[in-house]
Amino acid sequence: MNVDVSKVAVAWHLDHSLKVINQISGALKNSDPKEYKRNINFIRTLVFIMGSMPRGVGIAPESVTPPAKIITENILSQLEEARQKILEIDTLENKSHFTHSVFGQLNKKQTKKFFKIHTKHHLKIIKDILNE
Repeated sequence: MNVDVSKVAVAWHLDHSLKVINQISGALKNSDPKEYKRNINFIRTLVFIMGSMPRGVGIAPESVTPPAKIITENILSQLEEARQKILEIDTLENKSHFTHSVFGQLNKKQTKKFFKIHTKHHLKIIKDILNE
């Protein structure tokens, strides 16, 4: 593996991306929309405008860090869970939210955009790993 592309394998990126979608979707569902407070965040605005994230800057929180041994069946079950949770997001109130460690509080619309950018980021890395 070329560590200039990634220090971790394809399975790590898949597992991490699915953990992010599943855990954040759960946080959105469990949030109290009345507690949402709109906020301005320069880094979030920049990333959202660019539609991409820089490589090697972010650190995955422990809660979305894959285990040392990743099992294909676990990725597949997380994928099915993610499919369901993404559909459920559309049924939530617009002010459903979660707090990101760098981007601050994100509402439903912002979270969907974050999912798109974050997943695209990891899929690009996977593509580069496979094409190295």
